[in-house]
Amino acid sequence: MPPLEPSKREARARTAGAAPAIILVEPQLGENIGTAARAMLNFGLTEMRLVRPRGKWPNARAINASSGAHAVLEAARVFDTTSEAVADLQCLAATTARLRDMIKDVATPRDWAAATRAETAKGLRAGILFGPERMGLLNDDMALADTLVTVPTNPSFSSINLAQTVLLLGYEWHLAGGAEAPKVILRKGWGSEPATQADVMGFYEHLEQELDYCGFLRVKEKRPRMVRNIRNIFNRIRLTDQEVRTLRGIVVCLAEMKRRRLKE
Repeated sequence: MPPLEPSKREARARTAGAAPAIILVEPQLGENIGTAARAMLNFGLTEMRLVRPRGKWPNARAINASSGAHAVLEAARVFDTTSEAVADLQCLAATTARLRDMIKDVATPRDWAAATRAETAKGLRAGILFGPERMGLLNDDMALADTLVTVPTNPSFSSINLAQTVLLLGYEWHLAGGAEAPKVILRKGWGSEPATQADVMGFYEHLEQELDYCGFLRVKEKRPRMVRNIRNIFNRIRLTDQEVRTLRGIVVCLAEMKRRRLKE
């Protein structure tokens, strides 16, 4: 089995704050551990704990399925019991697809993420338990947790796999930390910039001239409103200089085709 490639620097760069530990109890397939590690690193979670994983550890199938999230697998710790795996944690949640006969707080992934962010901000250590793929956590393991987390799914089909569950929880954790989708900003030198008002107005005048010529704006009383409507369509797009040039090229092509046909 090939050795794990160290990428701790990458893991630290992707980790924000005191992230909760992800504890997988009796995971049955190496592939599921690997894909869970991949989901973790996507959202800045790097601490994986394994309780009695099936087969040998490290696991080649886990490594291959992790898609490069080797730092998570390399640092993963293995425990004999769930109690040992969570002994140092002060806030512990457990995932479940069905509510048990227990009196505990029940949270959605979003509620859990917000509450856990608040707890870790106080310096507390947190973690969340995930059960075996086939049957989920045993009651004895769930009894260790202070909160149960359940994903609101389609009631007639609520089956989600281990990595999907880790991904959902990781996403909500990341979102609760203020993560936002990256904004695309056009910069000079990238081949396109936001069009100037002069460029846009030049396009409008060109388009309206051709629309007058072909008779589209022939009704004098309606012309001002129609012109405003056309301009508003393009204003909502926030045209770039390249888009303005393309549109003007289209107008020229259509106008020339119209004139050729009239001459024939």
